[in-house]
Order: sequence, then structure tokens, then C-alpha cells
Amino acid sequence: MSQTIHILVADDHPVVRDGLVAMLSTQVDFQVVGASSTGAETVDLAASLQPDVILLDLEMPEMDGVEALRKIRSNKTDAKVIVFTAFDTDERILNAVRAGARGYLLKGAPREDIFRAIRVVNEGGSLLEPVVATKLMQQVVEAGKSDRDPGLVEPLTPREEEVLQLLAQGKTNKEIASELVVTERTVKFHVSSILRKMDRGNRTEAVRLAVELGLVKI
Repeated sequence: MSQTIHILVADDHPVVRDGLVAMLSTQVDFQVVGASSTGAETVDLAASLQPDVILLDLEMPEMDGVEALRKIRSNKTDAKVIVFTAFDTDERILNAVRAGARGYLLKGAPREDIFRAIRVVNEGGSLLEPVVATKLMQQVVEAGKSDRDPGLVEPLTPREEEVLQLLAQGKTNKEIASELVVTERTVKFHVSSILRKMDRGNRTEAVRLAVELGLVKI
């Protein structure tokens, strides 16, 4: 039996919020533990409910989604956040990814894509819609240098480059292990080494830098 994924839905529009809750409740491995309508409420519920995944709108009263995401991260909450919004401007995408979003879906995405995104990020992967990934790459290129020196502390090994490419495809540790025919523990070791060599705090930041350096293609 699959493990239950506890989800917090954050959207200020009641119809959208209720629709998401109803849709997610059709999946036997999903349990919606809470729903919020403001950024501040989302931060509070994330701390009190400790969900596995947060489906977060960007445009909300009191505090926008990006600021809410920053506060959730600063509270050391383990929840993985998927930004689910109608806004697809380059700056919003980059800000959300920088703030720690593990996925970015546009409203109107098929329900199967939403279900898959939740399961992928819950397993430790990351996921961006192709149109979003394209915008992110364009923004990174136009931005030039990142906030930190975009060089590598140490060169990556051929195996680490393989793992990095699979990370960029949004694959989980389990999926990478299966594809490379190694153990998940080995994959975790490689991921940790990649983050250290790239001087990045998480997979999303590492992939963003890898795109900037031309090490991977999305």
C-alpha cells in the first residue's frame, strides 16, 4: 500500500480552492489536510499541519506566494512546495524557484499532470512544465551571472554529470537509481556531492546553475 501524501492547498479563490480539494481527494494516496486563502494563513498552517506537499498560488492577499514560500522555508518546514498559478512571467518563475519551489505548474494543466507533480516532488524530485522550463532558461541566460559565483568548486565526475542530467528531468532518487542500475544510497551520495561541488543548497538551485553553465539541457 502506497504511503499517504498529506497536502495543503493554498488559493484565495474559493471555487478554485474547493475544486482542487475535491480533485485531489479522488486519489487514494492523497489526503488534503488543510486549505488556506491568504499567504499568512498558509505559513501558519504549514507550520502547524506539517504537510508533505503544498500546492501554492502566487497571487494571494496579505502576503504573496513567493514571500509565503520564503517564510515557510525559513521556518524549516519540510514540505515540498509546488507553485500552481495562472502567472507565467519570467520574473515570477525565477523568484519562485529561488525561494525554493520544487515544481511550477500553470493553472489549466491536466489533472494527471498535477497528480504526477505532487508524487514526483514528494519523492524528492522537481518538476517544471516545458513552457515554464523554457522561460526559466531564458531568464537565467538574460540574467547573466547568478547571485553567487556561477563556477564549480570542483569538476563533476562523468557519473555525477549523468545524475545531474536526470535531476534536471525531474526524476526522483528511486527513478535515477533504477535507470543507472545503482542503489538509492549511491544516488543520494552523488546528489550530495553535486550540491557541494556546485555550492548550492538544493536540487532546484543546482539544476538552475547547471542550465546556466550549459551542463544540462531541459
